[in-house]
Amino acid sequence: MATTSDRLSRLLADRLEECCDADVERRLDELRTLADDAFEGDAVRPAFAALGNETRYRLVRALVVADEELCVCELEPLVDVSESAVSHALSDLVEAGLLARRKEGNWRYYAATPLAAALFEAAEAAAE
Repeated sequence: MATTSDRLSRLLADRLEECCDADVERRLDELRTLADDAFEGDAVRPAFAALGNETRYRLVRALVVADEELCVCELEPLVDVSESAVSHALSDLVEAGLLARRKEGNWRYYAATPLAAALFEAAEAAAE
């Protein structure tokens, strides 16, 4: 099986018409720098990770569309999971920066954050 360096060497040989070990090492250094730059201080990764779960996605999407605060008791009928699973999902979404939480007496209210609204707006615009 070809290693990454072997495949990279073949790619560079195709691009440059010839390739040596120094070319491969130089490109690997460039790619490592790219990875460092791309993932350093990655503030949106938690948001994308949180949206990877159907329950969390549905909760955020509903709140973005609602464009208002909803109580937990209003959100529970929107997903087919236990009350504790809804509570856990909502906590994850607050932690990821996609929802804001407000407590009023015995009630907890949730609203989509500007980050959540912007992510869905950008995705919808790109899908058109």
